Amino acid sequence: MPTPKKEQMVEELRERIARITIAVGADYRGLTVPEMVQLRRKMRSAGVELKVVKNTLTRLAAERAGRPVLNELIEGPTALAFGYGDIMDVARAFSEYLPKAPASFSVRGFYLEGQILPARELLELAKLPPKEVFLAQVAGQLQSPLATLAALLEAPLTTFVGLMQATQQELVALLETRARQMETA
Repeated sequence: MPTPKKEQMVEELRERIARITIAVGADYRGLTVPEMVQLRRKMRSAGVELKVVKNTLTRLAAERAGRPVLNELIEGPTALAFGYGDIMDVARAFSEYLPKAPASFSVRGFYLEGQILPARELLELAKLPPKEVFLAQVAGQLQSPLATLAALLEAPLTTFVGLMQATQQELVALLETRARQMETA
């Protein structure tokens, strides 16, 4: 049975794990203290919380949070990066950090929507456009077919209105002609 202090640590981890939208597992062995400080700052600026975790406590917390698959990221010395908001922010933070990272630092994989994905997919995720740009692209792609559909639906109506206006003008001209004929007769 865990001590009260460890039980409190498990509960804090469980709460974090329950709230995450994404979690990245990394091997941090070989990082110096200044390198670890730099990594934490980089992650914090992106809204990511980086924790060096105790494996047994984290496994217990993941089970309690209903996310046991997260345990696949925990092997040996592990740093977990918890993202609570936009997953793209986390992916971009790691894609910016990894090229400059010490050779001893490596991402094992990441947790997203109930599954563990390989590290390479985290870097692919970071290449996607920001949410606003993506939505604008989708809206732009939807706009063209909708505009075409609107034009196709509008064409018969425009033709009908044109015929009605022509008929009205002919009717007015016919009435004027008939009125003149009646005046002269």
